[in-house]
Amino acid sequence: MTTAKDLFIISMDPGSKHSVGQGDLSLALAGAELIDLIGTEAVALEGDRIVPGGPPTLEDRLMGEAAAGLTRQAPFERIEDWLWRRGQDLSAAYQAALEEDGELARKRSGRLPFGSERVEPVDTPARRRAADRWKEKEPVLAALASVVGIDGDQADDEPGLDDEAVTTVVAVVHDAVMELEAVRQRRSIENSAFANLWRGP
Repeated sequence: MTTAKDLFIISMDPGSKHSVGQGDLSLALAGAELIDLIGTEAVALEGDRIVPGGPPTLEDRLMGEAAAGLTRQAPFERIEDWLWRRGQDLSAAYQAALEEDGELARKRSGRLPFGSERVEPVDTPARRRAADRWKEKEPVLAALASVVGIDGDQADDEPGLDDEAVTTVVAVVHDAVMELEAVRQRRSIENSAFANLWRGP
């Protein structure tokens, strides 16, 4: 399993106190992919640019897609641009892939057969590994989860990141999530003002 898949599974935990927005999660998943690509030396960072290395050997299909989508000509892509481009609908792609792999299952809430449907992680070795990383507050997983508001009340207990490149990626993910939230708030204010205009005094 990859950091992105572990993060997705953690975000789907029915016992989580916070629901994660799909846009926020997609940005964090793109960041998790980039961190794993750095870990395999498929890419390196030069400032805020992603510089591809040699062709990686990746067994995971989504990670293979991420590596194949790298910009391989100078000037290389900025981390922020990668997050927005790669993150487009990425949470939906991970949900589909995990359902296909049997890691997620659709369940209906309540006892009625026509109740609302939700997706939950299945008790598999992969889920247990993700849960173990989360329980141990593995630094990368904990940092990305905190960015999207999972278990945010324990953020002060997170261990620090000891890799400069990883720290850079997490910081850019944080900024992108904040930017997305600012866009949401601006749209909400604009929609409210528009509704008031039509409603009249």
